[in-house]
Amino acid sequence: MTLHSLMYEGEHSLERQSYAPRMTRGNLLNADGFGVGWYHAGQAVRFRRAQPIWTDQSFREVARVVTSGCAVAAIRSATVGFPVDESGAQPFRDGPRLFSHNGVVEGFAGVEAKLRELAGDLSPVPDARAAVDSALLFAIAARHWRDGASLAEGLAAVVRTVTALAPGRYNLLAADGTALAATTWGDCLHVRASPEAVTLSSEPLDGSGWQAVPDRSLVTADLGSGVRVTPCEGSRPWTGT
Repeated sequence: MTLHSLMYEGEHSLERQSYAPRMTRGNLLNADGFGVGWYHAGQAVRFRRAQPIWTDQSFREVARVVTSGCAVAAIRSATVGFPVDESGAQPFRDGPRLFSHNGVVEGFAGVEAKLRELAGDLSPVPDARAAVDSALLFAIAARHWRDGASLAEGLAAVVRTVTALAPGRYNLLAADGTALAATTWGDCLHVRASPEAVTLSSEPLDGSGWQAVPDRSLVTADLGSGVRVTPCEGSRPWTGT
């Protein structure tokens, strides 16, 4: 898979979603930055910018020749009150793990101190110091991962923690180079799986074979065991192949 195929190809590509999203909630434009993380020789590497994805023609060219078996790409619509700079563009990184948050912590100022307390020492994860609400969610996930939690366990712990403190939209995504995990909480997510690839996207990128993931779900995916969707809260388990 090239980064170009992930980000630019398809009728409803990630690039198109930056200026004409169809399904995401709370915003009409995702022009406040973009980023992509991928794996090379076992290491997670990233490219991030504070500009709209459609304005960076040099990266579009580079993306045609960069290949990876696992990648995470994100576009950004900055929440009012947070700066538009490269540090806020996702994915964030913790060693081999990549993290992205699609959503918002409502009433962040009122719970920021508590989230910082739960995050603990931010020094091992520099991205956790970014001046955005997503960074503290990432810090809490990273703390769980460093304590031995799996990708999915870390994300589920974040959702349990933050939803007990504040309403909001908490679609989280993480990768470690061999597996993906995601949550849906207040926003859309779709999955397409085949024997060759698993793709998670806010909107179907193109074609058929996409399934909508129910709200308040936890998704785990890898090529060995396929896709598994279980409730974060509420509805019955659903399994995809």
